Amino acid sequence: MSEPRGVVFPLDPGTGRRSTTRTGRSVVADALRGVDPVGAAAVERETGWRQGYVPHFRRLVEAGLPSRDAALDIARRGLASTHERLRWADEAGEHPLRAAVETVPDAGGLGHEVVRGSGVAETALSLPYQGRRLAGAELRERLDRWVEGGVIEPSCAEAVGRVVDHPEWLRLDGTTVVVLGAAAEMGPLRSLLRWGATVAAVDLPRRPLWDRLLDDAAASAGTLVVPVRAPSGAGSSVSSGSASLAERAGADLLHDVGAVARWVEALDGRLVLGNYVYADGATNVRLSTAVDVLGEHVVERRGRGEVGLAFLATPTDVFAVPGSVVERSVDAYAHRRTSKVLRVPLRTLSGGRLLRRNYAPGTSPGINDSVVTQQGPNYLLAKRIQRWRAATHRAEGGLVSFAVAPPTRTRSVVKNRALAAAYAGAHRFGIEVFEPGTANTLMAALLVHDLHTGGSSSHGASGPTATPAAPWEDEARAAAHGGLWTCAYDPRSALGLAALLGLASARA
Repeated sequence: MSEPRGVVFPLDPGTGRRSTTRTGRSVVADALRGVDPVGAAAVERETGWRQGYVPHFRRLVEAGLPSRDAALDIARRGLASTHERLRWADEAGEHPLRAAVETVPDAGGLGHEVVRGSGVAETALSLPYQGRRLAGAELRERLDRWVEGGVIEPSCAEAVGRVVDHPEWLRLDGTTVVVLGAAAEMGPLRSLLRWGATVAAVDLPRRPLWDRLLDDAAASAGTLVVPVRAPSGAGSSVSSGSASLAERAGADLLHDVGAVARWVEALDGRLVLGNYVYADGATNVRLSTAVDVLGEHVVERRGRGEVGLAFLATPTDVFAVPGSVVERSVDAYAHRRTSKVLRVPLRTLSGGRLLRRNYAPGTSPGINDSVVTQQGPNYLLAKRIQRWRAATHRAEGGLVSFAVAPPTRTRSVVKNRALAAAYAGAHRFGIEVFEPGTANTLMAALLVHDLHTGGSSSHGASGPTATPAAPWEDEARAAAHGGLWTCAYDPRSALGLAALLGLASARA
């Protein structure tokens, strides 16, 4: 069996194997060490990491609440540990992670070709929903209903409403959005192309994938910039029907991150690096780390003022939430959802595991723990790396678009039977699960908003004298959590029951 190449986990000196558990546990401990040494020690003592990881990821959030500096210390230490521990492996052996971008020639081995769409740009924001496209007053009404139902935060509706008011924002003139994970269901690529934007697409070199992307680009009003392995000349325009382009397009971020970094660095205009990558298991951590290395390199070479970063957060994570969210959930626990008649016997029969309160009354901020344990610690670490980078880049003056996306019926969710069943029954607890087209268009609209308004929140007055928000507040801004935050019940204590109800309804 050949040794892995590209971004890899380190070898465990005790076993000679690449231990994802040892590395993940060490990164979390290192992140906590500066502000919560007791928490760091608890992580290091955890012997059942794959089953017991959730409280430690929760502690990463809780330990950062006392101050903005504490949260940033956790983020910086977590990123430093990730970059120190993971390695770059090539035919010559293993090296520090920075070698992934430092040992690549300036040309990078990638050229680019351009597909210019022949379609007409959409001049107003519209959102696909339940078989219709909502725009104008209908879209605003839907946003208001979501706010009323606790599905999205009021700031999310406000942000999307501003895009409705400013349809000229949709084209993102002067900006190239680099969509890493171009074919991702939750990514903004197709929306941006419909609106006439310029998108640089990076995804694996797989012809069927690129056949679809190139056809979509040709029919759109946008411009698609494509990495090619055998460059035919910078800036050359081609037809999307060219089989040779689909065969040559793409790059593997995990193994060719240096080449991709050089390619991105050379793109024209202001850049926004959008992270929409996903892989199963430990590969997700490797891929998230590769993207982080790429972003760090491009920011260093182009300058922080010229490079923005964009991220989508999973709703099935741990977040600090505003007191208004806690109040809504407490009210729901007292008056709505499952009746007290049903709740009491269920809690008794389950030993208190079912239908627990989401928050203690009066908590501000509250802690929402919507982690789905089946997704595992590697999934959570991969997403945490992205959250840490968003916080540090913003703190250093960089532009960041960060949005909590709603629970969505993506392919990766549907193939997990337990999660698919839970999503099928989630509506019984006030949680709305989105279709991919609705979710990715909503998230693309939030991206457009952030790129035009700065993508941050603040305390007090606006402008240069405004006090920077704490990282948790920036994460909560404009969240489209689907109701997981405002639900009456702790999500894990309800989703098991939701899964049973979902299975029952599917069989009916």
